Amino acid sequence: MGKKTQPPLLLLLFLLGLVHCSATFLFWTANVEISFVNNYNETEEKYCECGLYGRNSRRERAFGIVTLPVGDPKGCGPDPVYDRNETSPSWIALVKRGNCTFGEKINAAKRLGAAAVVVYNVDGSGNSTTHMAHSDADEIVAIMIGNTQGMEIVRLVKNGIDVEMIISEGVAHGPWMDTYWLYFLSIAFFIVTAASIAYFVFISANRLYNMSMSKRNEKRLKSEAKKAIKRLQVRTLKRGDEETSSDSSMCAVCIESYKVGDVVTVLTCDHIFHKTCIEPWLLERRTCPMCKCDILKALGVEDDRKESFSSESPPDVTVITVTGDALYEVPLTDPGSLDPERQQHRYDNRAFEEDSEAARG
Repeated sequence: MGKKTQPPLLLLLFLLGLVHCSATFLFWTANVEISFVNNYNETEEKYCECGLYGRNSRRERAFGIVTLPVGDPKGCGPDPVYDRNETSPSWIALVKRGNCTFGEKINAAKRLGAAAVVVYNVDGSGNSTTHMAHSDADEIVAIMIGNTQGMEIVRLVKNGIDVEMIISEGVAHGPWMDTYWLYFLSIAFFIVTAASIAYFVFISANRLYNMSMSKRNEKRLKSEAKKAIKRLQVRTLKRGDEETSSDSSMCAVCIESYKVGDVVTVLTCDHIFHKTCIEPWLLERRTCPMCKCDILKALGVEDDRKESFSSESPPDVTVITVTGDALYEVPLTDPGSLDPERQQHRYDNRAFEEDSEAARG
């Protein structure tokens, strides 16, 4: 049972491990929308899916006035880093990456009541972002945007323009959503599925082959048994026969006493049975019900079949036998002849006799 369930179990473990590894690389984008009044007293709005939620960030909507740190743009100094507090209208901190950890930047703004923290990348990185890790600063919305977008907002704020920002949840991205990853998953699934099917086909074919060989062997044995049965002695019991005159004589197959006129079969072991009882038995078992004598071996049917497959005689094997006063080398292929004159070698046996007399003395 265990061997049959092994491939599906391995497939399940493989898929679970694949899902676990894929979940590690899962990330969510953030939609960033800003609005402000320009120098022409016109409201401008810009929208992009250019943010990336931190690993420990809340994935929810946040909005507020963009606020820069006081002094250090990286927001790593001692409190107060911002000229805002919890009583201020909703505000979002915009800080530059560097000098301290993401967690320290986020906590500095969180302590002063920021609705969210936006970290923009370092100079020269363009619009690229990274997946921030900040396990020591959770329970707040924290995203990263590219340096280009970040510096554009910084310039607006430094020019005295109030910039309102709305952060909303984008879409999930993961390895399985990448084209190459989909190719890899498809190939891996195909390989695992093909291996499982091949294993099933191999097991099924092996079972069918064994069943076929078993049926073929059983058919062959039945054919040989039929030949052997035809060579067995068949008698018709008459009055005065020993089997009919004794109540203790009965067929071991049907457990009934023999009667005059019964047709019986005599096996090679001299046990007799009703012909109609013993023949079906011999076709299935090919042995005497009483002494287990194999009729195929006894009649030489099996030996004749084996001889047809082997045309070469076995190599001569020599044994040493003791006959009288001397040792003789006797070939095993001709054990019937014990004439010393026909043997190849003759050995003196006196040394053995002296050792034996010394032992008795």
